[in-house]
Amino acid sequence: MRLHLSEADHDRVTAAVAAAEKETDGEIVTIVARRSDAYHDAGLHWAIGAVFLGLSLAAAFPGHARALCSRLLNNWDHDLPDWQMLTVLLGFLILLFLAVRYALAWMPLRMALTPAATKTRRVHRRAMALFRAVAQGRTRGGTGVLIYLSLDEHRAEIVADSAINEKVSAVTWGAAMAALIDAVRDGRPGEGMAAAVAQVGAVLAAHFPKSQDNPNELPDRLIEL
Repeated sequence: MRLHLSEADHDRVTAAVAAAEKETDGEIVTIVARRSDAYHDAGLHWAIGAVFLGLSLAAAFPGHARALCSRLLNNWDHDLPDWQMLTVLLGFLILLFLAVRYALAWMPLRMALTPAATKTRRVHRRAMALFRAVAQGRTRGGTGVLIYLSLDEHRAEIVADSAINEKVSAVTWGAAMAALIDAVRDGRPGEGMAAAVAQVGAVLAAHFPKSQDNPNELPDRLIEL
């Protein structure tokens, strides 16, 4: 299922951020990306794996490989010189590599064949990079929180400034992450982001309650990359 966010989703998340920040000095940034990485290396790895598999089969069953090469060359007596057999095998492996590589140019297939652990690492890495660029050190007292959702991977990250991490354990963010991921799995990413914002806002309000002098330091709107 290919997820997307509508204009109503953007408005819903922006309103949730504004409402949450009325109760806290903390700042919440929301970012949604189509995906966190192009995963070109995953397609390359599968293509290389297919070549090794083809080469292994030829080595394990040389008689069958020689017979196939003979048929391709219309040499029915199977008496092929080694150089001809190796040339045909090389050509076959090149075609196999290109076929797998171009098949995996189709992003849904590439995403489906990318290991879950790889996607989790790439999402985390992208979230950390965005947090450093957008939120880290940009609030007074270090009160910035990033909620990041990567749609194609169906994965999310919540990243917070050190001042917040000193007071809030990772377990505390569990409810916000659960609300977000559950909605994403149901095809409601906008509602999930809004629910996560409300949960994070409640945590920030408990530890960084609203003060008299509290400028809005980070954008309230949902950023879609």
